[in-house]
Amino acid sequence: MSIVTTDWLINNLNKVKIIDSSWHLPNQKRDSIKEYSNEHIINSVFFDIDKNSDQETDLPHMLPSVKEWEDIVSNLGISNDDNIVIYDNSDVISSCRCWYTFRYFGHDPSLVSVLDGGLKKWKQEGKPTVKHKTNINQSVYKAVANKNMVKSKSDIDENIKLKNFKVVDARSYERFKGMVPELRINVKSGSIKGSYCLPFSKIINKNNNTFKNNADLNQIFKEVIDTEDNNIVFSCGSGVTASVLALAYSLINNKYTPTIYDGSWSEYGLIK
Repeated sequence: MSIVTTDWLINNLNKVKIIDSSWHLPNQKRDSIKEYSNEHIINSVFFDIDKNSDQETDLPHMLPSVKEWEDIVSNLGISNDDNIVIYDNSDVISSCRCWYTFRYFGHDPSLVSVLDGGLKKWKQEGKPTVKHKTNINQSVYKAVANKNMVKSKSDIDENIKLKNFKVVDARSYERFKGMVPELRINVKSGSIKGSYCLPFSKIINKNNNTFKNNADLNQIFKEVIDTEDNNIVFSCGSGVTASVLALAYSLINNKYTPTIYDGSWSEYGLIK
């Protein structure tokens, strides 16, 4: 199951490993680690999307190596057979990026889920949070990368000519159409030639950060793509909200394997 409800989680707190993977856009000037320290769901551990990525590139939160991922997850005390629930306290639903990364590195899809509505809905319902640090017993995690789930810039360039898959961009229409400046310096405005735009905000209920129901999701995606098409690659600014669309699409198309252009516009739009 790709998503679980807040009620499901509170009834299964001791049966799962819980991850807070909150991450915020640079212009929001929020400190997700400090927020976690002040308030989090009991037994949750913090996953730093910026830190737990490829540190050998200037591009934001690119996928790490298999060895790096094994070390990261082992240090979180998570094992291969653990049932994982990931949540966030973010407007960009950053838990989906962590979900995608676990999927990419081979965690059983039935054992990794996103908390629908995240900390926002959890708190709206008066469910408990704590401040104390979660004790972690280091594990030994093993990973295998599924390289079919990620596209490179060269793949994107080649596809502009061959059209083997459709690229769907999760950024706002204004950013996609180059009407506003990009959020990162040295990145131009615009979008990938031939790509489509579906702002991730269209598939989320604003009042509680939950995903819209499957009927609504199906209709929203149909406005952009054929919802039986499995050759879909999602992109965005830096691979975070692309993962939101990838999860949502997997809810209505169970044959779809989440696939992301990891560099996204931060790489493709880079001013050299």
